[in-house]
Amino acid sequence: MADRPRIFDDLAGVAGGAISALAGLREEAEAMVKARVDETIRRLDLIRRDEFDAIAELAANARAGQEAAEARLAEVTMRLSVLEARLSALETAPRPSGDGR
Repeated sequence: MADRPRIFDDLAGVAGGAISALAGLREEAEAMVKARVDETIRRLDLIRRDEFDAIAELAANARAGQEAAEARLAEVTMRLSVLEARLSALETAPRPSGDGR
């Protein structure tokens, strides 16, 4: 009774082959579905999440840069107004007499 019947070896071989074949079919089906989804996304002009995230980061950086530039412009504009007011005050101030005393 030490020998197994040959039918069990045959069944084990068939089962192993079937599992290998199913694994191959699964991989092929996944590749086909991925290709279809990619084609559909391309036709719909959709973008991938990583591309969207990169563009969102660029937009956030641009927005921050614009806000910084606007703040700097406001500061420079205020300083210019102060300088113009001081210049105007100097121009309208009475001038001292020119007799040298």
